[in-house]
Amino acid sequence: MDNFIIKTTALTKQYNDQTVVKGVSMAIPKGKIYGLLGRNGAGKTTIMKILLGLAKASSGEVRLFGQAPSKHPEVYSRIGNIIETPSFYPYLSGPENLRVFSKLKGQVQKNSVEKALKLVDLTQAKHKRFANYSLGMKQRLGIANALMNDPELLILDELTNGLDPIGIAEIRQLLKELAEVHGKTILISSHQLSEIEQIADIIGILHEGDLMEECDMSQIAQHNQRYISITVSDVHQATRLLEEALNVTNYTVDESDTIKIFDFTYEPQELNRLFGTNGIAVSSLFIGSDNLEEHFRTITGGVGIA
Repeated sequence: MDNFIIKTTALTKQYNDQTVVKGVSMAIPKGKIYGLLGRNGAGKTTIMKILLGLAKASSGEVRLFGQAPSKHPEVYSRIGNIIETPSFYPYLSGPENLRVFSKLKGQVQKNSVEKALKLVDLTQAKHKRFANYSLGMKQRLGIANALMNDPELLILDELTNGLDPIGIAEIRQLLKELAEVHGKTILISSHQLSEIEQIADIIGILHEGDLMEECDMSQIAQHNQRYISITVSDVHQATRLLEEALNVTNYTVDESDTIKIFDFTYEPQELNRLFGTNGIAVSSLFIGSDNLEEHFRTITGGVGIA
């Protein structure tokens, strides 16, 4: 038996004539954070709803904890989720809201409210009304609600939307702690690549319903290439000099007249001097490296995430 908490095979979802999820096969190991990345409308939320039994797949297979949820619906009790912005009673405090939801859920352990609030660091705000919470606190209360039945798996859709940098950092730290310290498996969708880059163990890149790639973040880090970035006034003349004067051919040119040189035989200062002495103005010069944003663009054929 494999160790995947979530596994889908050729998952497809159609709405009338539109196919919004196209044969997606993904696998999420136990105790890992999986970042499902894609633009708005890529199919991320639809996949999550199928996993939670809130939508039915047109075809394909879903296995949760190694079992088909259609035959073993009890697996859903092992999952906590936030698919939409959590709705709580504004005139109640955080603990009061959680007690209401715990009664609705039924099967929750004793002291589950206190444990959940402690996990998300909201015990100090236990007397504050929900209406007076910051957006970051509201999201953390939503996570606390998802943790009420002590789930093994969390499915979280666009959790950091609308948060300020402090709120995002708080959520980031919380998710890392839930995975690393408490052993939770987390599937989180986002279009904020810089945040996923800092917490995910594995990413899946979803583009127009297709899962274009699924890989470890460590693999992306290994493949990230360093380069010298130079923006010049005359790209044609600059590239001719690179090839003829320096025998440098490992470079790319983008639409903004910027050359990325992946050959470090020559220092940036030497290149700047060469171009300057040949009448080519350099407006930008720095050493950079490709990040997840660049990788996303490469995989999706140049399409950005925004």
